[in-house]
Amino acid sequence: MTARLDNLTRWRLMLGSSADGACASCGNALDASGLAMDTAMEWLYGRDEQGGERNIRRQGGREASQLTTPEWINDIHRLFPKETVERLERDALERYAIDDIVTNPEVLARAEPNEALLKAVLRTKHLMSPEILVMARKLIFEVVRQLMEKLSREMMIAFSGVVDRRRSSPFKIAANLDFKWVIRQNLKHYDPDTRKLAIDRLRFFARNQRRLRNWQVILLVDQSGSMADSVIHSAVTAACLWGLPGIRTHLVAFDTEVVDLTQDVDDPVELLMKVQLGGGTDIQKAVGYAADLIDQPAQAIVVLITDFYEGASEAMLVQRVRELIGQRTKVLGLAALDSQAKPNYDRAMAQQLVNAGAEVGAMTPGELAVWLAEKVGR
Repeated sequence: MTARLDNLTRWRLMLGSSADGACASCGNALDASGLAMDTAMEWLYGRDEQGGERNIRRQGGREASQLTTPEWINDIHRLFPKETVERLERDALERYAIDDIVTNPEVLARAEPNEALLKAVLRTKHLMSPEILVMARKLIFEVVRQLMEKLSREMMIAFSGVVDRRRSSPFKIAANLDFKWVIRQNLKHYDPDTRKLAIDRLRFFARNQRRLRNWQVILLVDQSGSMADSVIHSAVTAACLWGLPGIRTHLVAFDTEVVDLTQDVDDPVELLMKVQLGGGTDIQKAVGYAADLIDQPAQAIVVLITDFYEGASEAMLVQRVRELIGQRTKVLGLAALDSQAKPNYDRAMAQQLVNAGAEVGAMTPGELAVWLAEKVGR
């Protein structure tokens, strides 16, 4: 959620650092967020030699901008409201012809697949030509493949049951390593001069299979602009959960409307191409939709992935969560679901949900897998 700016800050951002000389207090008007906004605006409008319609030449910021186009796209979606983002993107494409992500196949072909570029593609895919969309899909596929490869291993460990120290396994999983056996068997390779132990033989414990009852897991994902990381990792998490025995997975995206994406859970690339980042937030509507999906309340888990900034009725959101808890449905609120698990959320609203009986936190996808395995394995 973008904070409302005071008039002095707004004028400072519009005029650039050229306003500092005419206004003694303008130079101090920007906090850390304001400076980030100024850098993003300078990246775009600082290249205008004539100053455009303002007949003003914007001066450079307090330090040289090193932003790439994907980083700039991600920054403006994080820093500015939707209407401003649309204007900035339109100016970038139409006024300055900065089209290297959405129209230049050579640039897209050279781009290294990574999450930052994936987020930029998701935010600008509505501007892409059909030919560029084909290339973008390939990029999304590669990033998703990398994420799924890592999460699938973590998911397998989480749901594979407890370690059985009486049996060994041919599967080489670090968490199952029999450290005592490995050290004992390789002591003959110890070098006292270097004080290092060379490992020649490894052994891994087996795990007992969890006995799972049938569980229904409903992932509710806020698709507002600030939740792009969580949307990506939710799609990958849902795809990995989809193939687990005893787990029936739903994936539902929401802003002010609710979109059920469950039919595409087994194809996370297609799923991500359907996500529409941005817009308002009606969390209580999404929770109400989840409640209607539940077959057996005591065998259901609702995972609400959002920043908890409710744009509709906070009272109704708390009531709906309390009703789910009352019917013995487990509710987990995640302020972030990504590789860093660094949340930025409405703590007061989250606390209300905790008071209603939900569990609230921030997790990596692997940590969520462990949490789910513990809940469904009881």
